[in-house]
Amino acid sequence: MSTAISSIRNLGPAMEAACARAGIKDAAALRRLGADAAYAKLLQAGERPHFIGYYVLVMALQGRPWNDARGAEKAALRARFDALKAAHGGDGGLARLEAMLDDIGVIDPARHPPRPLPGTGSD
Repeated sequence: MSTAISSIRNLGPAMEAACARAGIKDAAALRRLGADAAYAKLLQAGERPHFIGYYVLVMALQGRPWNDARGAEKAALRARFDALKAAHGGDGGLARLEAMLDDIGVIDPARHPPRPLPGTGSD
């Protein structure tokens, strides 16, 4: 019989639902994956990246209070989170959205400065 993800201290129904969407079915599967691989699966499944969510997952799998890390340990967790986010499309789909907007002709002014209007003396 499988044990619910929400049986792990500090992981509730929202994390359980997110894990289910990512194909992580129970607490044993989550523990086998470990925090980094599980969080990568969450990002790949479309979850929006959030440092505290990652941080809570790491602490939960270590059996520690959710806010237990401090100083250098917390900074190292932030670096791991940033690397996971960069490697697994954890921009919340922003890059895909920008590509779609470019495809339909919406121009990003940061990448394409506005052209002068005809008849304004700048053409």
